[in-house]
This record gives sequence, structure tokens and C-alpha cells, in this order.
Amino acid sequence: MADEKNVAKAKEQGKEGFVAKIVNFFKNLPANVARPFRNMWHELRKVTWPTKQDLINYSLIVLAFLAFMGVVIGLLDLGSTALVNLFI
Repeated sequence: MADEKNVAKAKEQGKEGFVAKIVNFFKNLPANVARPFRNMWHELRKVTWPTKQDLINYSLIVLAFLAFMGVVIGLLDLGSTALVNLFI
């Protein structure tokens, strides 16, 4: 009989626990949504940003590499097209 009372009491506490979890979820929702943005802001303050001259240099290096790779891929495309036309 004591076991039945304990089981019934545990079920009631489980329901209260479930309701309490739902209430706590909605109660903590704004803080849980804001936390990643606050962490992101703190991380962005630690970033060492490049100078204007560094940014220009890095951009020119990227553009030069893109032009070089465009030429390489274009030549490979022309070569493969000529090879396919040779077999046809």
C-alpha cells in the first residue's frame, strides 16, 4: 500500500515537473535566444582586424589567383574539347 502511494506521488510530481519545465522553458527563452548573440559580440571584440593596406594586398592576391585559375581551367577546357573533337 505504501508503494502505491509512492507511485501515485511520483506521478503527480512528474506532472508538476513537466509543467514546471514548460514554464521554465518559456521563462528562460529570451535569455536563451540572446546568449549566442552576446557570446558572438564578445568574440568579435577579440578579433584583430586587418589594416586597410593589408586588406588591399590580400584582395589583390585573391584576384590574381582567381585570374590564374581561370586561365588554367580555360586551357584545360580547350584541350579537352579538342581531344573530344579528335575522337568524333
